[in-house]
Amino acid sequence: MSPSKDQAPVKKDSVSSEPEPQLSKKQNPPKEEELSEEDQHLKDELEMLVERLNEPSQKVELYNEYLNSLKAFIKDSTTSMTAVPKPLKFLRPHYPLLTDLYDKWCGDYKGDSDLVIKLADILSVLAMTYSDDGKNDSLKYRLLSSSDTIVDWGHEYMRHLALEIGISYQENLGSDEDLINRLIKLAMQIVPFFLEHNGEADAVDLLLEIENIDKLPQFVDENTFTRVCLYMVSCVPLLAPPDDVSFLNTAYAIYLSHNQLTQALTLAIKLDDEKLMRQVFEVTDDELMHKQLGFILSQQNSSFKYGGDNDEVQECVSNTKLHEYYGYLVKELNLLDAKVPEDIYKSHLENSKFGLGNSGSIDSAKQNLASAFVNSFVNLGHGSDKLIQTEEDNKSWIYKTKGHGMISTTASLGSIHQWNINDGLQHLDKYTYSSEDEVKAGALLGTGIVSANVHDDVEAALALLQEYVSDPKKIFQTSAINGLGIAFAGSSNEEVLSLLLPLVSDLDISIEVSSLAALALGHVFVGTCHGDITSTILQTLLERDFTQLTNKFIRFMSLGLGLLYMGKTEQVEDVLETIDAIDHPISKTLKVLVNICAYAGTGNVLQIQSLLQMCTAKPKDNFAEEKKLEESEEDQLKKEDEEGQAKVKADPSADVEMEDTANDTNDKTNDANDKDSKKEEKSESTPEEDDDEEDEELYQGFAVLGLACIAMGEDIGQDMAFRHFSHLMHYGNPLIRRAVPLAMGLVSTSYPQMKVFDTLSRYSHDPDLEVAQNAIYAMGLVGAGTNNARLAQLLRQLASYYIKSADSLFMVRIAQGILHLGKGTLTLTPFNTERSILSKVSLASLLTISVALLDPKSFILNDSNSETTHELLYYLTPAVKPRMLVTVDESLNPIKVNVRVGQAVDVVGQAGKPKTITGWVTQSTPVLLNYGERAELENTDEWISLTNSLEGVVILKKNPEYMEVEN
Repeated sequence: MSPSKDQAPVKKDSVSSEPEPQLSKKQNPPKEEELSEEDQHLKDELEMLVERLNEPSQKVELYNEYLNSLKAFIKDSTTSMTAVPKPLKFLRPHYPLLTDLYDKWCGDYKGDSDLVIKLADILSVLAMTYSDDGKNDSLKYRLLSSSDTIVDWGHEYMRHLALEIGISYQENLGSDEDLINRLIKLAMQIVPFFLEHNGEADAVDLLLEIENIDKLPQFVDENTFTRVCLYMVSCVPLLAPPDDVSFLNTAYAIYLSHNQLTQALTLAIKLDDEKLMRQVFEVTDDELMHKQLGFILSQQNSSFKYGGDNDEVQECVSNTKLHEYYGYLVKELNLLDAKVPEDIYKSHLENSKFGLGNSGSIDSAKQNLASAFVNSFVNLGHGSDKLIQTEEDNKSWIYKTKGHGMISTTASLGSIHQWNINDGLQHLDKYTYSSEDEVKAGALLGTGIVSANVHDDVEAALALLQEYVSDPKKIFQTSAINGLGIAFAGSSNEEVLSLLLPLVSDLDISIEVSSLAALALGHVFVGTCHGDITSTILQTLLERDFTQLTNKFIRFMSLGLGLLYMGKTEQVEDVLETIDAIDHPISKTLKVLVNICAYAGTGNVLQIQSLLQMCTAKPKDNFAEEKKLEESEEDQLKKEDEEGQAKVKADPSADVEMEDTANDTNDKTNDANDKDSKKEEKSESTPEEDDDEEDEELYQGFAVLGLACIAMGEDIGQDMAFRHFSHLMHYGNPLIRRAVPLAMGLVSTSYPQMKVFDTLSRYSHDPDLEVAQNAIYAMGLVGAGTNNARLAQLLRQLASYYIKSADSLFMVRIAQGILHLGKGTLTLTPFNTERSILSKVSLASLLTISVALLDPKSFILNDSNSETTHELLYYLTPAVKPRMLVTVDESLNPIKVNVRVGQAVDVVGQAGKPKTITGWVTQSTPVLLNYGERAELENTDEWISLTNSLEGVVILKKNPEYMEVEN
C-alpha cells in the first residue's frame, strides 16, 4: 500500500503542472525564434558587418573587406532546397538599409565603382528573399553590378533571375530598346550555366521568353543536345504560332549539326519543308544512310524525288520493295494461309434471337458484297484468297453480286495483291476484257488500288487508266478517276493533274464526275496548296447552277479543296477570303472543310472553340417554331389572367382562389420570361447567313469531324474531345449525332480503348439507324488491324442483333473486315515514327470515308447502279500500312536480331538516362508494334542502327568493334 501512496501525489503533481506551460505557450508565443549558439554567432557577425558598412568615414579598403566577408558568408552557407539559406534569412531585415546605403555610395564613391558594383552584386541576391511588389530588384541590381560574378550564386538564384528577365522583357518590349538588348545579353550568360547544370528546360524556357530560341544551337554540345531537343519537340504542341515553328527549326538545326540525320528528317517532315528534307540528304554522302532516310519518307507516302545517282534510294522512298518485306513478315508470323469471311464472322458463335443460328445462311447480293469486302480487308497484301480467285470463273464470287457490287468485288483483287503491282495487274488483266461493264470497271478501280502507296518509274496505273478518264461510259470514267486518286495519293503527279483538271471545270458533265475528279486531285495533291486546282474548284462552284450545288456529291468537291490545304494552318487565310466572296450557302461548308484540314493534327484550341460554337448553333426554322410555341404560351397566360380578374369582379369571395391563380400566373410568367431570355441567348448564336436547312446542318456535321481532326494531335486534346462528343450526342441535331461516332473513330483509329468502343457499342443500338451504322463502322475503325477480341465479340453480337436489317448487317461485316485488317498485321493510324508525324495521305483517306458516311444511305449503303456508292470504301487503301519492324542488313536483305518491345515511356525532363520502355518482352525480328509501343535493340554492341526510332524497315550495320565472347 505504501508505494501507491507515495506515487499518488507525484501523479497528481504531474497532472496539475503539465497544462500550465502549454497554456502560457499558447497565450504568449515567443516573439523571436530561439537560435542555436552557432546560428546566433552567424547572425551577430552579419549584423556587425552591416553596421560597419553603414559607419561613415571608413577607408574604401575596409568596405571592400566587409563586402568580401559578407559575400563569403552567403556563398558558403549550405541548406536544403526547400529552406532559405540562413545568411539571407538574417540579412533580410537589413535589406532596406543596404539599398539606402547603395544609393548613398552611388553619390559618394563615383570614382570607385568597384565598391558600388560589389554591393549591387550582394543586393541582387538579397532581393530574392525580399518581396518587392513586381519591382524586379534582383534583375535591377544585377544589371547595375558586374556580370562576371553571376555564376557565383548558384542555380536557385539563376532561376529567379531568369524569371525576372522574362517578366521585364515582356513589360518593356517595344518601349526600351536599350534595356531589351541588355536583358538578352544577360540571358546569354545564364543559358550556358543552365545547360552545364542539367537545367536544359530552364535554358529553353528563358530563350522562349526573350524570343531568341534560334540562338540556342551555339550553346549545346554532344552531352546536352539530346535532352534539349527532346524537351523542345515535346513543347511544340503546347506553343502558339510562330513559336512552334521556330522550336522545330531550332531543334532541326541542332540535330543536323550533331549528325542525327534521321531525327532531323523527322522534324523536316513535320515542318513540311522539302528544302530541309533535301538538306538532310546533302549533309552526308553515305548511301546507306540515304536509304534509311528513304524508308522514313516512304512511311509518309512522300512525293520526294531523290536527286542522287543511286536508284535504290528512290526505290526505298517509292515503296517498291514494300510487298517483299511485308511478305517476309507474313511468312515469319505463319500467316500465309488465306482466310475466308466465315473465319471472321464465326457464325456458329452468333446467338440469334430470331432462331437463325447462322446469319451467313442469308444469301443475298448485299451480303455477298460484304463478304467480298471482308475477304479483301482480311487478305490485304497477302496475294491469295479462297473466295474471289477461284478456278472456275463462271462460279466466281463476282457473279454472286449484282450491279455496282460487281465493281467493288472485282476491285477487291487489287487489295488482295496490294503493293505487288506486277502480280496484281496480271490477275486483273483478264477482267479488263470482260464483256460486262461492271466487271471491267472493277478491274480499272483494282488497277488503281493495287498501285496505292507505290510510285515506281513505270506508273502502270496511269498508263492503263488515262484513256478511260474521258470515256463516254460514266461507269468506266468514275472507276478510272477513283483509281487514279487512290493510286497516286500524295504523289503530286502532274500528268494526273492534266487528266483530271479539265473534268472539274467542265460544266457539261455531271456534277458527280466533276466532284469525284476534284476529290481525286485533292488526294493526289494533298497538302500542296496547288493554286490551279484551288482556282478551278472555286470557279466551278461559282459557275455551276444553283440547284446543282445542292447535289449530294458536291461535298466531295468541297473536300477536294480542303485536302489541298491539309496541315497548312495560316496559309489558308487567302483562300478563306476568296470563299467569303461566294454568295451561296455552300461557302460555309467550304470554309469549315478548308479550316479543319488546314489545322488537322495541331490541337489548335481557338479552332476547336470555333467549331464547338458552330455545333451549338441552330437553324433558323427551329427558332421560328420555338417563337410560335412561346407566343402561343404567352397568349394562353394572358387569357388565364383575364379570366381570373373577371372571376374576382363577379365573386369577391374568390379572393383566396384569385391569389393562388395570381401566384400560378406569376410562376408561368417567370417561366415565360426565362424562355424569352433563353430565346435571346439563342438568337445571339444564330448564324448571320440565311442558309438552307440542309446546308446549315451539313456544315455542322463537318464541324464535328473537324473536332476530331484537330484534337488528334495531342493526348489532352483527345480526352477533352471525347467529353465534347458526349455532350453533342445528347443535345445535337440528327446530323451532329450521326457525325459523333465517326469523330470518335477518327480520334482513336487503330487504338482500341475500352472507354471508346464501349461508348460506341451503346451508340450502335441507337434508335436512329444511321447513327447506329456509323457507330458500327467506328468500332471497326477503332480496332483496325488489331484483332481485338472484345471488339470482335461485340461485332458478332451486333450481327445477330441486326440479322433482319440488310444495311446495318452490311456495316457490321465491313467493321469486322477492318478489325481483322491483314489478319492483324496492318494499321490505319495516320501517325508514324512513334506517333510524332501525321501522315496527310492517311488522314485524307480516313476523312473521305467519314464525309461519305455523314449520309450513309446515299453513298456507302446505296444500292443504286447509276452512282458511285460503296466503291468509295477503297479510299481507305492509301491509309493502310504494315505495323511492322523489319531489320535489314547493308544489302537490304532481312535479318533476324533480338529486340525488346514494350510500352513507350515519356522521359522528357527526367534526370540521368532513364529507360525509354517499360514491361518489355524480348522478341526476334520481324515483330508487330502495337499502339504506343517502342522497340530497342537488345544487343547494341553487335549492331548499329541507322535510325533512332525502330519502326518500319530499319537498316543495321555490324559494329566493327564488336568481339564475340566465346563460351
